[in-house]
Amino acid sequence: IIPSRFTKVYLNWMENIRDWCISRQLWWGHRIPVWHCEECSQITVNADQPERCTHCGSSKIYQESDVLDTWFSSALWPHSTLGWPDDTEDLRHFYPTTVMETGYDILFFWVARMIMMGLENTGDIPFRWVYLHGLIRDEQGEKMSKIRGNVINPVEAIEEYGADALRFAITTGSAPGNDVQVSSQKLEAGRNFANKLWNASRFVIRSLPPGLEDTALPPVLPVEDRWILSRLDQLIAKVNHLLEDFQFGEAEREIYDFLWHEFCDWYIELAKIRLRRHSDKLEPSPLPVLVQTLEISLRLLHPFMPFITEEIWQRLVSHLPQDESRPDSVTIAAYPTARGVTDTQAEEEMESVIEIIHSIRNARAQSRIEPARWIEAQICTKNKPAIESHRQSIETLARVQPLAIVDPRKGRGNREGALVLVLRNVEVILPMAVDLDAERHRLEKEKEALQAKIARLETRLSDSTFLSKAPPLIIEREQRKLLDSQVRLGKIKERLTQLC
Repeated sequence: IIPSRFTKVYLNWMENIRDWCISRQLWWGHRIPVWHCEECSQITVNADQPERCTHCGSSKIYQESDVLDTWFSSALWPHSTLGWPDDTEDLRHFYPTTVMETGYDILFFWVARMIMMGLENTGDIPFRWVYLHGLIRDEQGEKMSKIRGNVINPVEAIEEYGADALRFAITTGSAPGNDVQVSSQKLEAGRNFANKLWNASRFVIRSLPPGLEDTALPPVLPVEDRWILSRLDQLIAKVNHLLEDFQFGEAEREIYDFLWHEFCDWYIELAKIRLRRHSDKLEPSPLPVLVQTLEISLRLLHPFMPFITEEIWQRLVSHLPQDESRPDSVTIAAYPTARGVTDTQAEEEMESVIEIIHSIRNARAQSRIEPARWIEAQICTKNKPAIESHRQSIETLARVQPLAIVDPRKGRGNREGALVLVLRNVEVILPMAVDLDAERHRLEKEKEALQAKIARLETRLSDSTFLSKAPPLIIEREQRKLLDSQVRLGKIKERLTQLC
């Protein structure tokens, strides 16, 4: 049973089982196979309608008017729908099934009784796994009811936000057996994500030339292409692992984070710069990588948001070269599987570039510099050739010009009165008027945050349980985080000393 904490609840019910009143006074249901005798007042139980009372032989008998409890009838569902009691091909093929999905509130009413009936009638349990989802509640965690007036009508929500947005709101980030709080803000977030995906897809499709003949990846790719493909491969591996572990909400959140924060926010913006300068064809076009990343992402997301992914997928493949092996629908397309290839060098380089752009944007916002205004910047890095190769991207996305990229071993530049951003592997110098007290305060806060982070990482890396159970890649990643944080802390302390 998933989550496993409900196994104890299930066993407690089964080990302390009580009598069950199976009759209900309803107009609809399976009639109870019991006949009453008007002569002797005895009852006759029979699968087929008897002609006489089995006790006194009287023909004055009538069937019980009550019907079976709904849960009694439902308990027969796994095998009765497959032709039982006959030995049918469907019963042999589909019974027992693999996974049963339902709410935790009917674990005993339905799940336990299906198991009881299955064992009694077929000799086997009806399913191997039981996945229990939580209940949908309002944004305060209260049960929805008409009396409270806090019910979200799904039909109205679909009309206003879309079916996929509703699915997104009630599934993203959810955990097995935990209740889900739904609000208009979550529905809006689902709609915003759908719009983001739609607009990104429209950009990719509109960028494709008519009569496109080939979308194969070139043998040599720029760093940003290698980065997004590496991140995509890691996403595929992570999502497949989470799905196998029944962590559906977490899998959807991972896809959301990748599409919004890596593919849309960064890769597409970098691709736009390359597309504008691609007329001379001195570098590979980003289109093959855009197409591949989008198409695979649509297949990853399809189980969670089926309508918009199907629509976009159909539009995308209609612009691609004909492929007889391509299925007619994304629904029946193969789910992505990871290649198991991580491009560490590309990821580290792009992380540094993104951090540079992000830090400059934050500094501009804190200093209330108009978005359209260009400012001067200087980057000090020991990896000058790598950062130099991203000059145009940094200039365009951070709005910095002139931009100087220097090796600190050959001079650290003029820092007097400048804002110095201390990053992991680089320093960014923005020569603009700075409040020194405010700068000291900012650096002190950053120092405290880094010290806390280092303490957490050191504790984790000294934990024998973590070291014995965590995969080597995770341990290596945490060690790298610790080293980067220590280096960055040293630079901040050095900068604070300069300001004293």
